[in-house]
Amino acid sequence: MLRAHGLTLYEPGDLCGEMVSPAVPDLRQIAAWAVEFLNAPNQQLGRRGPVCPYTRLSMANGCFLMAWAGGEHDVQSIESTVDQYRRWFMELLEQPGRAREHLLTILVVLPGFDRTDSSPLDALQRRLKDAFVHQGLMLGQFHPHCEQSGLWNEDFRPLKAPIPLLAIRRMVASDLPFLLGSASHLSAYLDRFAPGIPSHVRRHLVARIIKTTDQETVAA
Repeated sequence: MLRAHGLTLYEPGDLCGEMVSPAVPDLRQIAAWAVEFLNAPNQQLGRRGPVCPYTRLSMANGCFLMAWAGGEHDVQSIESTVDQYRRWFMELLEQPGRAREHLLTILVVLPGFDRTDSSPLDALQRRLKDAFVHQGLMLGQFHPHCEQSGLWNEDFRPLKAPIPLLAIRRMVASDLPFLLGSASHLSAYLDRFAPGIPSHVRRHLVARIIKTTDQETVAA
């Protein structure tokens, strides 16, 4: 268990004892979901391997951390809390031996959100995403009724979780499809993964990709 900045982060192993906290039931449920769903293969996934290729290694290396924001009762407070975890995430990345960069994950569990309607959580994720992407991070929303489809099978819903949450992790090269809808997000991706490309070429590439994406959206 980690404590800093008035916040707490839990590892799955912290939840095995007789800890008394209102956070424990929700965090145990999410830890079980991570093992049973994210770490497991799924026939609907559309590719081989587990639903998430990183979660098992993240857990094995002590990089899978969970936070509980059940005490927050309004979206503005939750937004502030999630932003604090973003800042703490960046601090953890700078600590030697704390985490392999691509394995560090913080799941901010948000039991106060409506579990029958994902739109408030989706809206919060969209508002916060810029700040995360510009620091080379990704912020993903998970919800019992999240309808975002998978990359390999449009009928698969990989972001369904038993309790609403936001997941913070480092951006990886395979995140490109999640960033094509925004020129600034795509630029941040290229700055991280294509630093050898001259800046004027990156700008041209961004413009071409965004134009193509817009045309495909209109055609659909």
